[in-house]
Amino acid sequence: MKITYYLEVISSWCYWAEPAWAELKRRYGGQVEFQWKIAHMPPDACPRSQAQAEWFYRRSGTIVRSPFMLNAGWFEPGMGPYQVPSLVAEAGKDFGVTDDRIRMALATAGEREGKKVGRWEIAAEIAAKAAGLDRVALLKRAQSAEVAARTAESTAEFNALQVSQRPTFLLENDIGDRATFSGLVRVEPIAAAVEAMLADAVAYASYAAHHGSPPPG
Repeated sequence: MKITYYLEVISSWCYWAEPAWAELKRRYGGQVEFQWKIAHMPPDACPRSQAQAEWFYRRSGTIVRSPFMLNAGWFEPGMGPYQVPSLVAEAGKDFGVTDDRIRMALATAGEREGKKVGRWEIAAEIAAKAAGLDRVALLKRAQSAEVAARTAESTAEFNALQVSQRPTFLLENDIGDRATFSGLVRVEPIAAAVEAMLADAVAYASYAAHHGSPPPG
């Protein structure tokens, strides 16, 4: 079974979804393959001002009952749609960093500390420190056409799901079951679907062990 998490590094709702993602990995590590992919937000989905970002943060923080408010200090007029943090996180994969270290360091620096992660040099410095990488090499890769093309492709995959919310979790098992959770940040409904899909896959394997392949038509 596989879970693909479509995200934007600077998205507040993706930040709130991280505990659910971590809990899924804790519960189902060894049973489920986990991967994340970038789904860039369109310009009209990005805040137009720091005040607007702060309004969004008050709304989402209240909904998830957070004891703290996110920091919109990262916002700089005219720099949207803020793809730099996501491109830097994606570039880390080319250095073997496929886990959550880089993107979480960037999200924390931007959304908790208000650092200007929309700037290449700042984002690369944070990411390199988090993963023990060479800053210059990481920056060069993040600015490459290959990384831009890869994130454009994963964004197109996301759009093909016909959903609009980040985070989106796509669940797939090896018997063709598929479930999509878009905009949810709590672990319970996603975990329930994982349990059902794992159980179905086990049932199919059991049937095959007892009865083999279907007879020819």
